[in-house]
Amino acid sequence: MEVVNAASPQGAGAALSDLRSLRIQTINKMLRKLSTAALLILCSLTLQANQHPSQAAIASAHPAATVAGLETLAAGGNAFDAAVAVSAALAVVEPYGSGLGGGGFFLLRQAGSTPSYHFLDARERAPLAATADLYLRNGQAEPNLSLNGALAAAIPGLPAALVELAKRYGRLPLRDSLTPAIRLARDGVSIDRVYQQRAGWRLAALRDDPETARLFLADGEIPEEFSLLRQPELASLLERIARDGRDGFYAGATATTLVKGVQAAGGIWSLRDLADYRVIERPALRFKLKDNRELISAPPPSAGGVALAQSLGILQQLPWQSADKLQRSHYVVEALRRAYRDRGLLGDPDFVTNPVAQLLAPAYLQQLASSIDPQRASPSASLAPAPAWREGDHTTHFSVLDSAGNAVAATLSINLPFGAAFSVPGTGVVLNNEMDDFAAALHGSNSYGLSGSAANQIAAGKRPLSSMSPSFIDSPEAFATFGTPGGSRIPSMVLLAMLSYLDNQPPSAWVATPRYHHQYLPDVIEHEANTFSPAEQAQLQQRGHHLKAVERPYGNQQVLLWNKRSGNVEGASDPRGIGQMQRFTPWPDSKKPVD
Repeated sequence: MEVVNAASPQGAGAALSDLRSLRIQTINKMLRKLSTAALLILCSLTLQANQHPSQAAIASAHPAATVAGLETLAAGGNAFDAAVAVSAALAVVEPYGSGLGGGGFFLLRQAGSTPSYHFLDARERAPLAATADLYLRNGQAEPNLSLNGALAAAIPGLPAALVELAKRYGRLPLRDSLTPAIRLARDGVSIDRVYQQRAGWRLAALRDDPETARLFLADGEIPEEFSLLRQPELASLLERIARDGRDGFYAGATATTLVKGVQAAGGIWSLRDLADYRVIERPALRFKLKDNRELISAPPPSAGGVALAQSLGILQQLPWQSADKLQRSHYVVEALRRAYRDRGLLGDPDFVTNPVAQLLAPAYLQQLASSIDPQRASPSASLAPAPAWREGDHTTHFSVLDSAGNAVAATLSINLPFGAAFSVPGTGVVLNNEMDDFAAALHGSNSYGLSGSAANQIAAGKRPLSSMSPSFIDSPEAFATFGTPGGSRIPSMVLLAMLSYLDNQPPSAWVATPRYHHQYLPDVIEHEANTFSPAEQAQLQQRGHHLKAVERPYGNQQVLLWNKRSGNVEGASDPRGIGQMQRFTPWPDSKKPVD
């Protein structure tokens, strides 16, 4: 190495040259740092600019309910006010799917630098006089007792949820958000083909109760399409709730009328049942997915969120995305089989300990994934019992996203179409038959073939286990909402939509995906008629699967997608129903819904 003496002229020149070079290097480093900082600031500003959706959006199962939500947003409401409006409107226009006589789950996203998630459990409660043998006769479960009539009705939660949402999360007075539903009930809504279909499914039960027949039939027959369904008693009840809050339903004259009507028809409600009812806020179920995504879903008393997390956790360890259609279906069925098997461990967290952490532990999910044979079905009878369930099909679902990034995914229900087919005179309210979601007998099954479990036995004040699965998938890049009615098939439907999303398909594809379902027992793949070709069915059967085509398409998904990079909002309403997704762009001068 050559040593240069700085004292010599040559050394001084070299030293000066080195100093200049060092200064230049230092300046370049500083410029690079400044450029990096400026770039980070620019990126941060760009991201911040897109942290709000460019539009608000609503997808619901009925156009009139979507419009009710848009009207509320246009009046200055947020997503939570719109959720109140949509829920109340659905109670009017879809008496077969939800209503003030039912309940539901509300999954909320509160926007902010760090979003927060909340889960409102407005599930119905068993009356305080309910016992484990309520529906047993001579030691055997009598199904009709938990399906039709006043004895089948649990204590409703939806009215309390509307009040809670408006009070704790909304901007508008409750009356403003209920105004569209009150108008729909008083002025009338047009009878559509879905109403006619659902009424046809329960026609005998609707005819059996004089008040229900008066409200929802025309001289004992299904109303003609485009005739008007007017519900003045329901409008009056909504006005009382708008004026008096929860006391408009759970206390005073309304409560007395409800209890007297139920007891006169053989039910076991009491005034205390109504006075004691409360919406419970529970921690949302959260489960980390790959690619910096997170599933946010419903915790117990929903079994659906756990089933979704387990299924996704299993599939993440399998090459489902690179598999062909048949192989992917096999993986999905085997994941669902294992997730539904574990449902029997779950119940109302106020009554039983739910092993959610254990069921979602990485080691346990790895064990489940490794037990899947890539080429052969695992007969359900061959699986070990779950480490030391029941349900309603015709619920409803909606999704709301406002321009601040607040969001609601809500699934509402009265269980079977038109619930218990029992209406309390003077109220306009058709009651739920959610008591059928309990295990009436440990060795029996309910109207959806779901077997009973000790964790879901009837008990006073208990909430029955549910499949309702309002869900989000959130990440720095995008936010998506999912949900559908469909009873025990809800988790499988939502899972298929989520897989379509994770496969980079648009929202229209999520809701249109052909559907199939497996729930451990019975050991059969139920599927829509167009899901598998004859050749694919034969190949699945060769693998040991049993298949059963359902008579008609099922489910009614309502989904939204917000691209956080661009701010764009998309959505879709299930083509199997008559629902509608609409977007809304707030303007300084006018606020109009756009397609």
